[in-house]
Amino acid sequence: MAPRSSLPSSHKKRKLDSEDTHNELLNNIRTLETDLTSAVSTKSSLNPLADLLDIAQKSSDTALLSKAIYALYRVFVLIITNGLLSGGCIEDVKAVRTWISERLHEYVELLCGLLKDEDSSLRTSALQILMSLEKHLSTSVCTPSNPQFHISHFKQIVRALLICPPSPRCHSSKRKKTDVDDEDEGRIDSDVRDLFMDKWLSESDDIRWFFLREAGTFLNSYDRKAHPLVPVNLLSLLEKLNTFPTEASELNTWWVEELGARPPKPKIEDTQDEDDQDVVDKPSNEDLEGGDDWRKFFEDEPAADVSSDKKKTPHARLHKLTIHQSLHSLQSHRAMFTRCWLALLPLLSTELTESGKALSTRVLNVMHRGVMPHLTRPILVMDWVAGCVDYGGAVGLLGLNALFVLIKEYNLDYPSFFTRLYAFLDRDVLHLKHRARFFRLTETFLSSTLLPAALLASFVKRLARLSLSAPPAAIVMLIPFTYNLLKRHPALMVMIHRADEVSEEEIDPFNASEANPNITRAIDSSLWELYTHKQHYHSAISTLARIFEEAFTKPNYALEDFLDHTYSTLYETEAKRRIKKEPAIAMDPSPNASWFKSHSVDETELSNLDKVDSLWAFA
Repeated sequence: MAPRSSLPSSHKKRKLDSEDTHNELLNNIRTLETDLTSAVSTKSSLNPLADLLDIAQKSSDTALLSKAIYALYRVFVLIITNGLLSGGCIEDVKAVRTWISERLHEYVELLCGLLKDEDSSLRTSALQILMSLEKHLSTSVCTPSNPQFHISHFKQIVRALLICPPSPRCHSSKRKKTDVDDEDEGRIDSDVRDLFMDKWLSESDDIRWFFLREAGTFLNSYDRKAHPLVPVNLLSLLEKLNTFPTEASELNTWWVEELGARPPKPKIEDTQDEDDQDVVDKPSNEDLEGGDDWRKFFEDEPAADVSSDKKKTPHARLHKLTIHQSLHSLQSHRAMFTRCWLALLPLLSTELTESGKALSTRVLNVMHRGVMPHLTRPILVMDWVAGCVDYGGAVGLLGLNALFVLIKEYNLDYPSFFTRLYAFLDRDVLHLKHRARFFRLTETFLSSTLLPAALLASFVKRLARLSLSAPPAAIVMLIPFTYNLLKRHPALMVMIHRADEVSEEEIDPFNASEANPNITRAIDSSLWELYTHKQHYHSAISTLARIFEEAFTKPNYALEDFLDHTYSTLYETEAKRRIKKEPAIAMDPSPNASWFKSHSVDETELSNLDKVDSLWAFA
């Protein structure tokens, strides 16, 4: 037998080698950081910066990469605060500054890729470093009279948040891709989104202003085929933005503190002299980007805010404000918000797919309370909302809600609104899971006492006709809904008090195929469909249907008590109901009931005694 070797196994040897390599790289990182720190203070060679960056770019170990990126962060902060990235007109100084800027750009690209890393700690660390660098870079270019924001660095952050490029560690990793990885590729991770939202986008007014501006610009230039999830990523951020300022006094939190200084007052021009405006409205080069001054589009005040009996006060033209002045202008923040949403909305509904409808639904859920109040002119979203109404189903229903808000609060003229709403009253609406939401909104839409009786009668009659084939849970909801409408609009009472009751559809004057609710002749008909529910097999429905035979002295029903009924809730109600009266049995009990016990009865005699039992004798 051969003697046992005292050397370690190959597996153990590889493990020891990797530990030695790891420790060696850690020592190199510490050494390089120390050398660079002293080099910055003595203004000597910064060549070790490339070596430290190379270690970070090639590292696949999480702990080692984390050490490297934080070491680079500390070094670059020293470089920025010591002014090595600014100033200097000598050619040698320019060359050094260009070389350092290139290394910084590579470092930022590495951090942007780490926003999509598989390790959560690296993702959040990369975002925190990027935003901290933004503060240091902005402070380094600020002067007491001219505070600045480092836009080029922030553009890289916005692009990374929207595109979510793959982590550089993915190329060196041998892990196989799964279907889940393919679905999440290009999608912003929830921890990165929540951190950016909670710490910067919701809190800092300057970060929010620049993010909305850069995101709106980016949406007009990115490759849609290569990056299809950019609108989804932006929507996931904007739909959670619930701290948008509503007053100028709320603009008081700044990530770059120098921008919080009060800017000089803008020059106020007389807006009544249109001829002069055509001459002086020439924007400065500082505020123009790409040669197109888009800010003129957002200067008009909303129609709802303009009072005819008040003289319009002169104000500074929005497109002539400097960036510092714009950050302290509420109207400028609203303009950025409007521009970003108007660029995003068309990208969310390009296709009538399930994913497109889901995105439109998410937008419509927040449209009336989180978007419209902050737009410069809410009617700008009218076309997109009207397009959603054409989808039908849940998307169309939410679109109707947004359209109703535009009509009611922002004076939108949309004459065909009730025709669109009437088209939703088909057989499917009483079977969908969104049935309760539809009737909540419909009750709001039909609540005005100024609506014509012929229009309201069409809705009441169409719902009554649909109730003939509706499930019990829907009928339970329709009857209180109709009762409330009749009580609110007494002109409809003729439909239940008509002497010549119509019992056959052939002689019913109601035209069910007419799309215009104003000319269906429903007001000449009656609600005989609801009268038939007095004989409904479900006791709750038959009891509710009798309410139309009584005097309308009861208060309106609380519709919320009936909207969420299903087969399950109806069954539970019946099962738990206390029986006050014994139910009828198949045959009358008699004093000779014991006769069945003492006599044997054949099947023929038994079937003659119980007719119901004979129906179930299949053999």
